[in-house]
Amino acid sequence: MSDASKLDQQTAELMEQILYEVKRVVVGQDRLLERMMVALLAQGHLLVEGVPGLAKTLTVKTLAETIGGKFKRIQFTPDLVPSDLVGTRVYNQASGQFSTSLGPVFANLLLADEINRAPAKVQSALLEVMQERQVTIAGETHKVPSPFLVMATQNPIETEGTYPLPEAQVDRFMMKVMVDYPSDEEERVIVDRVTGPAVKVREVATLEQLAALQKQCREVYVDPSLVEYAVKIVTCTRTPEKHGLKDMRAQITYGASPRATIGLTEGARALALMRGRRYALPEDMTDLVPEVLRHRVVLSYDALSAGLTPDALIAQIMQAIPAPPKPLKHIDDEKLAA
Repeated sequence: MSDASKLDQQTAELMEQILYEVKRVVVGQDRLLERMMVALLAQGHLLVEGVPGLAKTLTVKTLAETIGGKFKRIQFTPDLVPSDLVGTRVYNQASGQFSTSLGPVFANLLLADEINRAPAKVQSALLEVMQERQVTIAGETHKVPSPFLVMATQNPIETEGTYPLPEAQVDRFMMKVMVDYPSDEEERVIVDRVTGPAVKVREVATLEQLAALQKQCREVYVDPSLVEYAVKIVTCTRTPEKHGLKDMRAQITYGASPRATIGLTEGARALALMRGRRYALPEDMTDLVPEVLRHRVVLSYDALSAGLTPDALIAQIMQAIPAPPKPLKHIDDEKLAA
């Protein structure tokens, strides 16, 4: 076995260890957990929508424990102010001097719970940190820890008194994941685990290892045909008539931005790395298309009144634009490393 193959195998084994350790506590939620790992490796952020009680907080907290990272949770409320997130200057009466008190955004994994319950200025403060990965307080710049993942949740029920995220700001999230109820069998296991002895989570990876994996992820090869495929899918949300979907033009008000194309490419790299490869295949990208696009496609009033959803239109787009043939199928690891 070549050194490159051994490295791929070690990477896949480490990923499996992390996922296995988290699943000792969290039942189900395989898709959410996999997308969290993709976001970590691709250095993106997640927007999660689901009703309360589906283990969203538990999943993020457990993942942080397995990688030795710092976890913080912010409950967004209407009376929250930006300084509650990023920090502020505090006057010390004894010394007569000001000191900086950093906010909860200075963590490796940050859970922004019910982000749509806070005013726009608070949402903007968080989204700015997500983009810049630093905070400026009284003219002094403070960088957030690395790795840095924000998982923001939205509650689809009890929407009165909420502040929906503007489309321009929600674009900062790499993916939007929908979390559904567990199956009957999964719910029985959940009850057994919650009412049984507590499970102690082990730290199976370090932040240094995760940083190395992020660097390795950027080196995963993406064939130009796959990049072209991502471009076609994203541009089809803007000008569907150019791809034979003339009727869709009246159903979409705004299509996805170039951030979607970048997200598909980086996400495909991360999934390929998790699956033990150093090159991306079409299935690595197609698996992520709904999550990357669903929050970036703004439907028209006619589409909403007809009961259409972004996922339904995305499925039509994927049928209209076939994935390219598998690239690099005949190339071995040694040639790829060279």
